Amino acid sequence: MKYYIIAGEASGDLHASNLMRALKAKDPEAEFRYFGGDLMAAVGGTLVKHYRELAYMGFIQVAIHARTILRNMHLCKEDIVAWSPNVVILVDYPGFNLSIAKYVKTHTQIPVHYYISPKIWAWKEYRIKDIRRYVDEMFSILPFEVPFYAKHGYPIHYVGNPCVDAVSQFKAQYKETREGFCTRHGLDPERPIVALLAGSRKQEIKDNLPIMLAATKHFTPGRAYRRTNMKDHQWVIAGAPGIDKEMYGELFAKSETTRGVTVVYGETYALLSHSYAAMVTSGTATLETALFRVPQVVCYYIMCGKVVSWLRRLVLKVEYISLVNLVANFPVVRELVADEMRERELKEALEQILLDEFFRNRMFDEYDKMVLSPLGEPGASEHTAEKMMELLRARG
Repeated sequence: MKYYIIAGEASGDLHASNLMRALKAKDPEAEFRYFGGDLMAAVGGTLVKHYRELAYMGFIQVAIHARTILRNMHLCKEDIVAWSPNVVILVDYPGFNLSIAKYVKTHTQIPVHYYISPKIWAWKEYRIKDIRRYVDEMFSILPFEVPFYAKHGYPIHYVGNPCVDAVSQFKAQYKETREGFCTRHGLDPERPIVALLAGSRKQEIKDNLPIMLAATKHFTPGRAYRRTNMKDHQWVIAGAPGIDKEMYGELFAKSETTRGVTVVYGETYALLSHSYAAMVTSGTATLETALFRVPQVVCYYIMCGKVVSWLRRLVLKVEYISLVNLVANFPVVRELVADEMRERELKEALEQILLDEFFRNRMFDEYDKMVLSPLGEPGASEHTAEKMMELLRARG
């Protein structure tokens, strides 16, 4: 069969490449043509346009590059019609992909499958009308999306979560001991590690890391440790891929608190596997941290926090922002968002996950029962490929 796939950013490239491998394993005659990235290109097929030419975020960036975006949309629509695939598979990236879905559905007989739902349960719920009208099948990676779509009379398929696959695969292959990891990075194997996952984008890191660093100064042997026998913690930043090392150096230079802080680049999973606790900027990383069963505080600083907090209550349709709490539908981890993301609040939240054993054990239990259990077993890509092919064959 012929599969036309559209992924508009790095995460979509990753998930689409894994889906392509799964489709190839079940369909040896599979042909791929796609808008995507290097990971998809490594699987095979024809790369029509790299996502670097698509990935514009924010109103200003979209407005500046509007002509380029429209030109790419036009190219994509024409290319789909010319190639005439058996199915068009859209991967997240709703601003672009829902426009493509509308065109394909109204101008061709090609079925439209959507892998990784747009977050319409958080905002822009009105998009359900377009999804119902132009998307034949939706394949979800978050279990709470099933009842959300059912409420709108649109049944979908929960196929598992790719994070479960990635973490499970890493754990099966990773053999380095804690002592080996610490020695390699100049860390003390005897001291607990606290991971700082400050985000993957420059602005996220600039906003969140300084507050994270400021909070660490409250955890020295002369302060919080007086009432415990715990040794001094060591603080390790997970250096994000694609971010210049100089940027972390600049933030260190501006911070008053860098004592005992290390940066480890490109080894987030290895770091989490040896961590005692973590401060995590909201996103997929919160789910990955839970999968490693590391107690965490979720952080997300936003300028003009009080205004944003007020707007959040008006705009957002969900109570939580972290995937951990959204999956559990319960505050498993503490979220410090907008005006709540301050040094004092972060210090208090850290004291709970570092020094309160009862609190830590309760979080472990809630991870297991309310987060990991609903996510299910590994195999999201394989489940998606199998279900897609089953539906396409039934369609004839």
